[in-house]
Amino acid sequence: MRIGLLSLLSLALVFIVLYSRYNSTALVLIIMANIPLALIGSVIALYVAGQPLSIASMIGFITLAGISARNGILKISHYINLVLHEGEQFGRALVVRGSLERLTPVLMTALSAGLALTPLLFGADEAGREILHPVAVTIFGGLLSATALDTLLTPLLFLAYGRKPLERLTEKAGTDGATTAEAY
Repeated sequence: MRIGLLSLLSLALVFIVLYSRYNSTALVLIIMANIPLALIGSVIALYVAGQPLSIASMIGFITLAGISARNGILKISHYINLVLHEGEQFGRALVVRGSLERLTPVLMTALSAGLALTPLLFGADEAGREILHPVAVTIFGGLLSATALDTLLTPLLFLAYGRKPLERLTEKAGTDGATTAEAY
C-alpha cells in the first residue's frame, strides 16, 4: 500500500517537474504515456521468467520509468528545437525527422543497458544474483517494450496533440526572445 502511494506521489512530482519545463499538460502526458508501456514489458518478462513481484523488481520499475521518461523528453525537446532553431513546421516531416535523429541515442541507451544486464539474466540461483536477477529481468523486459512502443507512440501522440502546445511555445519564444528558445 505504501509503495503504491509513494509511486503515485513520485509520478505527480515528475508531472510537476515536466510541466514546469514545458508549460503544457498535453506534452507532459505524451512523455508520461511511455511509462505504463515500459511496465507492460516488465510484467511480461517477470511472468515469463517465473519471478514474483518483489522489492527488487519494483526497483527495476523505478529505473525503467526514468529511462522511459528520458526517451520521451529527448524526442519532445528535439521536436521543439527543430521548430525554434531550424525553422521546421509542425507536421509529419518534423516528427519523422525528429524521431529519426533521436533514434540512435534511444537505441544506444537500450542496447548498452540491455548488454550490461545480460550477465544478471542468467544464473539466477548463483550466490549474489538472487537479488539482482529480478531487477535485471524487469529492466530488460521493460527496455524492449519501451523502446519499441516509444518509437511508434510518441510521434503519433505528438502529431495528434502537439500542435497547440508547440504553437504556444513558439509564440512565447518569439515574445521572450532567445532566452526561452535556448531553454529547449
